Amino acid sequence: MYGERMSESVLSEEFEDRVAAVQARIGQACSASGRSIDEVTLVAVSKKNGPDRIEAAVQAGLTLFGENKVQEARAKIPLSPSQARWHLIGHLQTNKVKYAVRLFEAIHSVDSEKLLDAIDQGAAAAGVTLDVFLEVNVSGEPSKFGLPPDAVLPVLESATQKMSVNVVGLMTMPPFTEDPELARPHFARLRTLRDECREQSGFPLNELSMGMSHDLEVAISEGATYVRVGTDLFGARQK
Repeated sequence: MYGERMSESVLSEEFEDRVAAVQARIGQACSASGRSIDEVTLVAVSKKNGPDRIEAAVQAGLTLFGENKVQEARAKIPLSPSQARWHLIGHLQTNKVKYAVRLFEAIHSVDSEKLLDAIDQGAAAAGVTLDVFLEVNVSGEPSKFGLPPDAVLPVLESATQKMSVNVVGLMTMPPFTEDPELARPHFARLRTLRDECREQSGFPLNELSMGMSHDLEVAISEGATYVRVGTDLFGARQK
């Protein structure tokens, strides 16, 4: 399922170099923006990578991993190091919520009030309280999941009635471009939307999940508190 298993020594060396490089980029971006590095959390996007690679990543200092699919996470997480923590960053179908609330400590991809309701009910049934991000389609791309910006405030208002979810912030994925600067308007729009919703809703919304391998510096300069990095940590995606 996850490709050929590499030797532990090769994996460890590979991840130590890659983790150091990504952390250096985050540190430099924070310094350039006048922010503390403690304000930005690295999510290692681990889709299509097996437990052996998770083990090597943990040994290299990574602790927080982001998965795109519940089905893959269900197979992988029980075989991975117990100290690994897990966030769901991919689209979540309501019929998978009962599994997601037991696997993940946070969900970055809540894109409807219906899904928020399902997560609240699932978390209550599991006896947990889950942090969630509202995913916003700031670019308006038809192919992307996410709430339109004008739907965020109504969903936040509905969240005041939920007892088992805690809306901590917003998430977005801008259109991919070779030039990371072209993502800046989308990141800036999410930050502005967060500020507007914070004022009107009373939710602190301290977290902004935005930025990936190629544009994390731009995202950090626009206020990202979580960056989701896959390729620059795990290499090209395995098929």
